[in-house]
Amino acid sequence: MIRQLSNKVTYIGSDDLDIDLFESQYTVPEGVSYNSYLITDEKAAILDTSDVRKADEWKKSLADALAGRKPDYLVVHHLEPDHSALIAWVLEEYPEVTVVAGAQALRMLPQFFEGISLKGRTLAVKEGDILDLGEHKLHFIAAPMVHWPEVMMSFDEADGALYSADGFGKFGALGKCGFYGRDDDDWACEARRYYFNIVGKYGPQVQAVLAKAAGLPIRTIRPLHGPILEDNLGEYIRLYDIWSRYEPETDGIFIACASIHGGTLAAAEKLAEILRAKGAPKVVLSDLTRSDVAENVEDAFRYPRIVLAASSYDAGLFTPMYEFLHRLHIKGWCRRKAAIVENGSWAPSAGRVMKEMLGAMKDVTVVEPSVTIRSRMKETDIPALEALADAILA
Repeated sequence: MIRQLSNKVTYIGSDDLDIDLFESQYTVPEGVSYNSYLITDEKAAILDTSDVRKADEWKKSLADALAGRKPDYLVVHHLEPDHSALIAWVLEEYPEVTVVAGAQALRMLPQFFEGISLKGRTLAVKEGDILDLGEHKLHFIAAPMVHWPEVMMSFDEADGALYSADGFGKFGALGKCGFYGRDDDDWACEARRYYFNIVGKYGPQVQAVLAKAAGLPIRTIRPLHGPILEDNLGEYIRLYDIWSRYEPETDGIFIACASIHGGTLAAAEKLAEILRAKGAPKVVLSDLTRSDVAENVEDAFRYPRIVLAASSYDAGLFTPMYEFLHRLHIKGWCRRKAAIVENGSWAPSAGRVMKEMLGAMKDVTVVEPSVTIRSRMKETDIPALEALADAILA
């Protein structure tokens, strides 16, 4: 796909509509884009390559955009294979090209390309360095752990463009969600799911980059996945600031339920009804056994309060809930209020395990009372659910 972004900057990325799982774990029903850019100034620079899945398309787009020119530089903002798979091909195809990247990325490159020869063909850049292409000058910004340690971003003063690597990225092919952010009906939805599952653990590092970006005259953000952002930049940055501070974005309660035979789900649905009757601003209920875990992680971060409703299983916790809480832990979920509903027919154990797992997370308050259901919810359980609703709403 070729699209002119400005006088000397061309988009040469690709849409992938055939991919089933991003990073072999995240569903992407609307596909994903692998964004790449070409600057043709006094010097020509390729900004990142592509995933191997779109190798042929990317090579053609590059050749068409170069129109016979030879690139002087290949800038590597991020070494993850969905953006770097064609580095070795570029080096072979264009013997004069210089790979520009952070020192750590250059050290890591041979891990991905056995036998690659880089001698005399690299330029290591660091925070504050400038790559002078002519009118376009790339100012490099270190962005470690957003979301790999070698990540660099760059700012092009000519276009006011921040090349943000995986930052400000989102799921969704551009042909589906729109080439520009203004064309995207709901940018935040898939950008939020992308952020918390891909980048979310590293909030302090995102905050550090936002602080650097605050001093730049940014007019457009050009990420490695998802639409080009030009309009309403303040809103995109506002959301990233909220997300990276682990603050709730929307007032409400997320009920995450893992039910084996439907008894726990019935109790969770009754609790949702009680919460709405008591004036909860928003109640979102998800059946963890039949929903996208990445979306559930997203909602856990989005709301300030969560109810965990799960069945006991093998003297422990039903596995969908266990896996969900494990993901929350490794993604750095924190600063939330939680309530617990457990179900057990003979020896309830789910509540104990959920409390233990929540105890390993930072600044998570577990409210009392917890509620224990025995096989099926009964009228005598309603007062306990009412009390739990009052506690989580308080």
